[in-house]
Order: sequence, then structure tokens, then C-alpha cells
Amino acid sequence: MKKMIAAIALLIASQSLPAQKTITISKDVLKNKIKGGWAGQTIGVTFGGPYEFHFMGTFIGDYQQLMWNNTLLKKNMLDNPGLYDDLYMDLTFVDVFEKYGLDAPLDSFSNAYANAGYVLWHANQSGRYNILNGIKAPQSGYWKNNPHADCIDYQIESDFAGLMSPAMPNTASAISDKIGHIMNYGDGWYGGVFIGAMYATAFTSGDINHIVNEGLKTIPQQSEFYQTIHDVVEWHKKYPNDWKQTWLEVQRKWANDIGCPDGVFAPFNIDAKVNAAYVVIGLLYGDGDFTKSLEIATRCGQDADCNPSTVGGILGTILGYDKIPAFWKQGLSEAESIDFKYTTMSLNTVYNIGYKHAIANIEKNGGKVSGDKIIIAAQEPKTVKFEKSFDGLYPVARIPVQWKEKDKVALFEFEGTGFVLTGDASPWASTSDYVYQAEVYVDGKKTETHPVPVSYRTRSNELCWNYDLPKGKHSVEIKIANPSADHKVNLGEAIIYADHPVDGIQANMKAAGK
Repeated sequence: MKKMIAAIALLIASQSLPAQKTITISKDVLKNKIKGGWAGQTIGVTFGGPYEFHFMGTFIGDYQQLMWNNTLLKKNMLDNPGLYDDLYMDLTFVDVFEKYGLDAPLDSFSNAYANAGYVLWHANQSGRYNILNGIKAPQSGYWKNNPHADCIDYQIESDFAGLMSPAMPNTASAISDKIGHIMNYGDGWYGGVFIGAMYATAFTSGDINHIVNEGLKTIPQQSEFYQTIHDVVEWHKKYPNDWKQTWLEVQRKWANDIGCPDGVFAPFNIDAKVNAAYVVIGLLYGDGDFTKSLEIATRCGQDADCNPSTVGGILGTILGYDKIPAFWKQGLSEAESIDFKYTTMSLNTVYNIGYKHAIANIEKNGGKVSGDKIIIAAQEPKTVKFEKSFDGLYPVARIPVQWKEKDKVALFEFEGTGFVLTGDASPWASTSDYVYQAEVYVDGKKTETHPVPVSYRTRSNELCWNYDLPKGKHSVEIKIANPSADHKVNLGEAIIYADHPVDGIQANMKAAGK
């Protein structure tokens, strides 16, 4: 009797559960959309390349013509390969999946990119430095180990996660949880989660507003990333025909970068949430038009190649390769067989591998292939965990630091709760294997020996940092344990953090003792 009751209860429960929603798509359509996503990214980054960080804290005026012709793709692929960091970083992870399968271990991804031959910047480079110096993922992306944790890096290379997860935003988020924390944390990680979810949704919807809002469902509402993108959505409703007004609102409310040492007290802004706002401005105000969307995203400025790359990839996924306007595909066929530098993959290669990985991922997550049809177990977006970088830290000053003893000892004092000392020993393109050892003393006690490589590829973005100091006055001394007559350590400035914000006049008066 008990068994019968249990069986009846199980039957009732199963009947009350909602049926798994499935989406059916043909093999040809899926191939075309994946191909469109990869091609769209490549077109977008090539288009925006000439304007990258030439317009910081301002948009590109209407009077400036933006150029596109049939020579740009091939020429840049051959002569300007560093432009494609969006792509070769993606392809590093795609290659790991290809070699080791969908369950490849975390170290396979982190070691592949840390030891690759390409040059990196910001969170990517700090993550690489950490891994090469014994701080493994995911701690390599954690903000106390990575002063660039909120930067755009994983956001611009997360396309692959969405492209291999059609209609499966939570699967894309799981991939991003694993790989995105190699180099980012908090808002920097959310950028990649958001983009991956939008790509996943773009396979089954052409409604831009829906795609943006579905992507936003994956982001915790208490995060500044969520609040920024939500604001853009609301400003688009308020100013539906004026993207520049929305751009100005973003600049007014969200453009103060507190984390990235290069953007503190500077117009330069590589913060993920601000550049994601420009992506969303391009998508919403472009309203599905490929040309208009790429142009607006580019004219927003700052990372003006990566943002239209993301826009182009999402629109390429919506449209499919065949429906990307012919104007934008001019010269593409001549570039599709060229391997992206530092990789053994071309666009033609990743078109096929990307489709293969999407099929495997669909099958792994409850879908199946039946003849020419692909049945996907569609997912409702779920919100990922909450994280916050640089919590309770506010930049209050930027002070010059000079050598006390030439190339050997430097000292600075401040009042606050943390600092970052900028500087480098790595001139552009240096391949030297020499590594300085910088001994760091805080309040007279040695806290670490920080390796400072001379090689540009393996460099430390900053000389040292500490975000965990008690509130009060502090002294920091840097001693170079192994000076070299062949190289030079360049001191920059110390960025000082406190536990509350102060305006510039207050900080100056306090420093002057008034």
C-alpha cells in the first residue's frame, strides 16, 4: 500500500512539473548562425580598430567619417595581428576544448593562455603573470591578486561560450564561471557572463530588447554591472531616438573607474560595465541594423574595436552568415583562410570546430540530433553568484614616486587603506629573460618579494599593490635586490585608496595639513 501511495504521489508530482521546453533548429541554420557570429566579431573589430582608445571620455562626432572597404580584413590580419586579441584569446579556449573535450580541466585553459606567444594587457596580462608566478586560477583573477579584475578582458573573449551554447544561457554561464575567473572577477566577470547569455539567446530570437533583457537576467541586481545595463535600457526608453543622450547619462553616472590603475583619475576607461553599456547602446539604438549598430558602438569610443566586435558577433548570430550585408563581407573571403596569429586556426577552421562544439554541448545538456534537425533543451536564464571587486576602496590621490637611491630604493608615505604602485621594467617588445626582484616593505615590515620581469610578454602590469591595510598612515619602501646595468625599472605613481570617497580639494587640503 505504501509503495502504491508513493507511486501515485510520484505520478502526480511528475504531471505537475512543467515540461522541458525544446527548440528545434536545422543543421544548416545552426551552422549559418555560428559562422555569422564568428564572422561578425571579426568584421566589427576590424572596423573599429583605427579608433581604439583615440576617443576617451568623448564620443566620435558625426563629422568624422568611419571607413570600410574590401582591403581592411586581409591587410589587418596580415599586418596588424595584435588587433585580434578578441579572437585569438577566444580561439585559445576553443583549441583546448578541441584537444581535451568539453570537460577539459581548468588548468588546461589557464596554462594554454598563460604560456601562449601573444601579447596581452590589463586583466589578461595580470592573470598570466599570476599563473606564471604560482597563483593558479581562479585566484589569478581575484581582485586582491589582480588590480585589473573589473576590466573588459573576459567580456571581449567570452563570445565562444555563447556560440557553443545555443539557447542555453546557463551552460554559457557555467563555461564563463570556469574560464572567466582565470583573469577577471566581479563586474569584469559579469561582462563575459552577460555577453555569453546574449549570444545564446541570439540563436532563437531577433528581438534586441529581449536578447538584452535575457542576458541581464543572469547578472545579480545588486551589482553595479546590472545597474549600469539596466540604466541603459531605461534611458533607451526615455530617449529612444538619441543615443548620445544615453551615452552622456552613462558618462555622468558610471564612468569613474575606481579599480583599473590606468583609468583612475584619467579619461581612459576599460571598465567592463561602461564598455558593455556601449555594446548595449549599439544594439538597442541600432535596432537590428548591422551598419547602424556597428557605427553607434564604435562612435561611443573607449574600447572602440572590441565593442563593435561584440555587437557584430551578436548580430551575425541573429542574422546568420548569409544575411550579413554584402557591404560588410567585402574582402572577407580573402581573410577567412588566414590563421589568426599565434594560433593554428582561421575563420574557416573555427566555423567548423565551433559547430562541432555546439552539437556536443547541446547533446551534453539534454538535446539531441535527429536527421537534419537539432533539438535543444532550452534554458531559462538563471542569475549567477554575486561578487564585488574593490569593495570598500575609493581612490583618493595619485602621487609621484621617485628613486631614493637610483634604481635601488624608493619610498613613499600616505594615509589610507591601500595602494597600487605603477611602473614597469618592460619596454615594448622586450624579450629579455631578466627578472628584477622587488622587495616590498610596508611600515617597516617586509610583505613580499615581487618578481618584475623585463620581458614584455611576461611582465607585471604594476610594481606592487596592497588593498588590505588598516586605516591610517603608512610608509612603503621598494628595494631592488638585484639591480642591473643592462635594464631599468621605471617608477610611476602611487594610487592611494581610502575607505570612503573624498573630493580632490579635500584630499589636497588634507595632504597640506589644513
